Amino acid sequence: MDAYEKTLAHLGSDSVEPRDFASSLVDALPISGASVATVGGMIGSETVSASDGLAAHLDELQFDFTEGPCWDAVSTGSPVLTPAIAQLRTTWPNFAPAAEESGIASIFAFPLRVGPLPIGAVDLYSLTPLELSSADRARAAGMSEVIGRRVLRQALERERAETEEVGPHSRRVIHQATGVVLAQLDLTPEDAALILQTHAYSTGRSVKEIARGVVAGDIRFERRATGIEVVG
Repeated sequence: MDAYEKTLAHLGSDSVEPRDFASSLVDALPISGASVATVGGMIGSETVSASDGLAAHLDELQFDFTEGPCWDAVSTGSPVLTPAIAQLRTTWPNFAPAAEESGIASIFAFPLRVGPLPIGAVDLYSLTPLELSSADRARAAGMSEVIGRRVLRQALERERAETEEVGPHSRRVIHQATGVVLAQLDLTPEDAALILQTHAYSTGRSVKEIARGVVAGDIRFERRATGIEVVG
């Protein structure tokens, strides 16, 4: 296992507190600072982790202006790569000048997603002009994927009262549906259960209701080029 794989495993373990996500990004990438934030209406806009005060300030600017790389990463589902932020004054007329005044030369954002569900973004900044190499972009995307799952789990814990069903029948239905999703998407049992929870959370329905639909064949999950999509 190389250093990057160890970092991914470390990020995915409960031994790493969410507040420490940003420092792991800074350690692994040639950047000045980083932040992890939820963005938008589903979970709300909030900084989960920031490597320093400037990283947190950049998040606040984007929340206040409702523009910037994190919003674009969430809306497009793709990384936003800005080696020279001065060139984006037209795209981000409020955020770009404010970021420049803060000393930012380059900024990058990678979406946090679990399946089809957008959660937020990882923001990376540099005080000197920087172009991320293809290897660094791949590392940032991989770390964002792991962090996204952890952030969603944290959000779902706040809704656990709704999703935790009691009684043998409810548990059987959910376990059966987890097995179906596992087979459909070739996932681990943990990730298959997370897909069920995610779909329930995003549609405002209970996990039990979604599980019944999956077992009945009314709801299917399919892996496509654009990600995991829901059919039914």
